[in-house]
Amino acid sequence: MTTTTAEGYDDVDTLDSSDSAVRLFHTVLVANRGEIAVRVIRTLRAMGIRSVAVYSEADADARHVREADVAVLLGPAAARESYLDIGKVVEAARRTGAQAVHPGYGFLSENANFAAALDEAGIAFLGPSARAIEVMGDKITAKNAVAAFDVPVVPGTAKPGLTDAELIAAADDIGYPVLVKPSAGGGGKGMRMVEDPAELPEALVSARREAASAFGDDTLFLERFVLRPRHIEVQVLADKHGNVIHLGERECSLQRRHQKVIEEAPSPLLDPQTRARIGEAACNTARSVDYTGAGTVEFIVSADRPDEFFFMEMNTRLQVEHPVTEMVTGLDLVEWQVRVAAGEALTLAQDAITMTGHAIEARVYAEDPGRGFLPTGGSVVDLVEPTGAGVRVDSGLRVGTVVGSDYDPMLAKVIVHAGDRRAALRGLDHALSQTAVLGVVTNIEFARFLLADPDVVAGRLDTGLLDRRVEDFTAAEPSPDQIVAAGVYRWLRRWPRGAADLWSVPTGWRVGAAYPTSIRLATAAGAQHVRITGRPEAATVVLEDGEPRSLSAALSGAELRVTIDGRGETYRIAEQDGHLWLASSSGVVSIREVAEVNVRTGDAHSGDAELTSPMPGSVIAVSVESGAVVASGTTIVVVEAMKMEHALTAPVGGTVDIYVSAGDQVKVDQLLATVIPSEKDEKGDEK
Repeated sequence: MTTTTAEGYDDVDTLDSSDSAVRLFHTVLVANRGEIAVRVIRTLRAMGIRSVAVYSEADADARHVREADVAVLLGPAAARESYLDIGKVVEAARRTGAQAVHPGYGFLSENANFAAALDEAGIAFLGPSARAIEVMGDKITAKNAVAAFDVPVVPGTAKPGLTDAELIAAADDIGYPVLVKPSAGGGGKGMRMVEDPAELPEALVSARREAASAFGDDTLFLERFVLRPRHIEVQVLADKHGNVIHLGERECSLQRRHQKVIEEAPSPLLDPQTRARIGEAACNTARSVDYTGAGTVEFIVSADRPDEFFFMEMNTRLQVEHPVTEMVTGLDLVEWQVRVAAGEALTLAQDAITMTGHAIEARVYAEDPGRGFLPTGGSVVDLVEPTGAGVRVDSGLRVGTVVGSDYDPMLAKVIVHAGDRRAALRGLDHALSQTAVLGVVTNIEFARFLLADPDVVAGRLDTGLLDRRVEDFTAAEPSPDQIVAAGVYRWLRRWPRGAADLWSVPTGWRVGAAYPTSIRLATAAGAQHVRITGRPEAATVVLEDGEPRSLSAALSGAELRVTIDGRGETYRIAEQDGHLWLASSSGVVSIREVAEVNVRTGDAHSGDAELTSPMPGSVIAVSVESGAVVASGTTIVVVEAMKMEHALTAPVGGTVDIYVSAGDQVKVDQLLATVIPSEKDEKGDEK
């Protein structure tokens, strides 16, 4: 890989190939980052095409930068100064000799101005025309365009410039419940479901306010709200010669607050007749704007009326969930994006497209489901990814990757293909059990919780299912054996290398009786002591006041083998910022060792009195000084992250030790302060 900046670019070498698409596009720039950039580069390499990556200062050591043939620095971490700067991206393409640009998804992928700028520069855009992006980017215009091609649309009113009074008057004809939707943007911002006519005026006011803030456009329209809706989308391909085909549908109903989590192909809802009808409607949607390239048409389908579907919107780009379509069709969608943009005609006939077996995908996010899905972060200190027949991982991760708060929290996707849906569900669960991102809290445990849900297993899905299940999810706490394993790891690390005298090894040997080595670990339940006596091959371990158990253990690099009472388990171990990360068949846990010096009056409040950051961010205020005596409920530290402030208060009264200052950048679970309980709080009365 050659890394360049705006001040210096390498000469461009033309690659020779008999393939017309490769001959026309010898160099393609990937205007994105993370897992999608890595995935696009993989196909470009297979096609013999020179790849150019772009990156921000925050991504200087990112995986997509390392894997590209050439990498260009765009600017600072802020997306608006790097990945979203059209001028910088176009200039990078021009100076590196890129003849085409793949936008990935997000960032500039659906920006009509970007497509137009590339066209003006004589650079191919691996996507549709600027006009198609513009039409489909406005929900009102899109709805009217597809309706003219007999694509069914949700009953409603969709005209530019509708006033609140006009929307209220139309609602009675549409029928309640109604869905208030902004014409611009997406992601659920500005959407309101209204069941009571009396609530509609206020819903319109708040929806306009949110839409104006998010998109700079407060235009609204109304649709009938489909009860028990399912989100089903159809993948289309269209070339410059008028050929349009579809590659089947994907079920994307498992989403939280309009953010997809689990996707699959095909949908367990549709029968062959409905599949053919919805596929033809998707093709007509593409025809309505003379679409070219790969695109996705999203439909809303009632779980109660699976034969009735309505157009929702068209995504004029590759979708995050495109791998499940690739797995069941055997096609590479990125390759076809390249070929179509180069002017090749589709060689695929609609009746030749078949979906074989079933594929299902889980998105891996840097978020903590146990803490209300707060975004997380940190450095990837170790990485375990599944392998095997039918398993695919699209990932932007590598050991050393720093996951911050500058960009989208999606880290990777785990995809499994099998002969049928039940086998695919089982396969994905097994693959996720073999997936570990040590150093960053992820949603993997929550994804496995969803896959085991009876309604998910039975295919009884709707877009509200996941949100209804959130309250049933409880993040698993470290098990006793995992706590013991963390203590054993610390114990083994204390053993000296090579020959050592009797007094320097932590066997617990003493004249008279053995004295155990004690390791104190922090858990949600408070401090836990692991006490070990003996040698690695033959020891005794006690957790807190439990019964003694036989122990043998061996540490080889990052692999820890622990056998307790004859039952063995292997752990992958990594350390970061005082935390131990343990990955095993039971999942991934993080456990922190706590020095005994932090304890003054016993362990009753030792765990509760430690204030840790709930997410990565910056300290904006420290309300007290070390040594101050505070009452329970006193604000100690305020952390700001993702434009939200989090005030951390004293859970008990006592004396405060502060470990941070205003302006410090902190990581998730970083210890910020300790409150040492007073005698009153400890004993219940004054000493």
